[in-house]
Amino acid sequence: MRASLDLPITLDREHGQSLHVQLAQHVRKAIVDGLLPAGTQLPSTRALAAALTVSRNVVVAAYDELFAEGYLEGRRGSGTYVSQDLPSRPRSSRPSPSTPPRWVRPTMLPESHPPSSEPNMIEFRLGTPTVAPLSTRVWHEIWRKALAHLPPNMCGSPNGDPRLRTALAEYLGRARGIMCHADDLIVTSGATQALDLLGRAILGPNDLVGFEEPGYPTARHILAACGAKILPLSVDDDGVRVDQLPHGPCAPVLVHVTPSHQYPLTTRLSVARRLSLLDWAQTNDSLIIEDDYDSEFRFHAPPLPALASLDTSGHVAYIGTFSKVLTPALRIGYVLVPPPLREPIERLKRFSDYHTSWPTQRALAILLSEGHLDRHIRRMRLHYAHKRQVLKDILAPIAHLAQLRGLDAGLHAYLELRADLDSSRVAQNAKARGILISTVDSCYAGTPDRNGLLLGYGGLPLEDVVRGAQILREVIEQLVVEITNTSKKECIP
Repeated sequence: MRASLDLPITLDREHGQSLHVQLAQHVRKAIVDGLLPAGTQLPSTRALAAALTVSRNVVVAAYDELFAEGYLEGRRGSGTYVSQDLPSRPRSSRPSPSTPPRWVRPTMLPESHPPSSEPNMIEFRLGTPTVAPLSTRVWHEIWRKALAHLPPNMCGSPNGDPRLRTALAEYLGRARGIMCHADDLIVTSGATQALDLLGRAILGPNDLVGFEEPGYPTARHILAACGAKILPLSVDDDGVRVDQLPHGPCAPVLVHVTPSHQYPLTTRLSVARRLSLLDWAQTNDSLIIEDDYDSEFRFHAPPLPALASLDTSGHVAYIGTFSKVLTPALRIGYVLVPPPLREPIERLKRFSDYHTSWPTQRALAILLSEGHLDRHIRRMRLHYAHKRQVLKDILAPIAHLAQLRGLDAGLHAYLELRADLDSSRVAQNAKARGILISTVDSCYAGTPDRNGLLLGYGGLPLEDVVRGAQILREVIEQLVVEITNTSKKECIP
């Protein structure tokens, strides 16, 4: 490895120490701190002298001192290197004060833990699709077309690439029945950014926000970080309880819902409640955020109209994403906003990241406009439906112990356990046998009133769905045996 000429070296000609001593100290410190690892080739004396605007004799004297101390070694015909005999040292970390400075305030967000996959574990991870069925030929083709020309020499519109927004408007019209124009849409770096932009544009300190309970934890934390005071709204088999929303001065300024496939309980908001929620929003002049995170994947259930398609008064902001239909790695989403919000959201987008990656936007525009996405979604529905059916069939024998819900749509199911089967204990026993499963408890802001497991099967290979479901069934059956035996012992006088 060759050292850059841009070494962090500053020589002070007014200092009492000679220049070669200062230079030797800088290089020595860089070696000790790990900035110059063992085996690194240093610049030649002539090159370093020119870079530091000193005579070559200064560099020669400094190198000689470091040679004598054992920090450097020479290789005939090759140059000067940091000695291989020195022990490997990590780069020193930046100093951290013992107490936080006054300009660091506690964050309202929870500690962030990136998703981690443990070796040899089958993980029913939520919100994860599979990319295996994605056509490699189509993938290469859209990127070849997107990169056929050089990119623009300036930032694009914060609202997004016009070609992508036009294609998205057409897609939403045919897929979700939402009549909109390209100008109504703003491209974002995923649904998370869309929600953050909406929260920052709308919310003031302690503004009340209606939120599903249980609900999507990340969305709840984002809105709370924007200053919101969360109002939990119960969820039943018809979706969120609209009747729990207050009216008048106490009405929330906005409500966040996942009507197509409630996260995490998988229910769908009934048409009657959709209309009731829209009436409530118009009457109380509140905004509904419709998070349509995986509505593309419907199986035997008939499609229900999106809230945004029923909205006639401009009280719905619709969030969509490519994370589930393609992959979260793209970091592309979009938000359909009512006209009064367009300028504030555009301004916030401009000052957060200015605009989303141009090549990715252009590639997705081609994917949409040439019909590739529609064909991919049709293939994926069949792919996920097969996994769904396998999961259902394997767990069917224990339906009296664990009821599988939410198989009409989406990429995850909710397994509601019998009251005496503790979900945490089931998850722990499953983990001991190589299966990672989330409990529904993690989606509650308050005390959980349900007992169940969340099974994200979308990203798993079919063989892992089979194996994971079989082990889960065995774990539940074994736990029932243990509970029964314990009860028998307690009954013996």
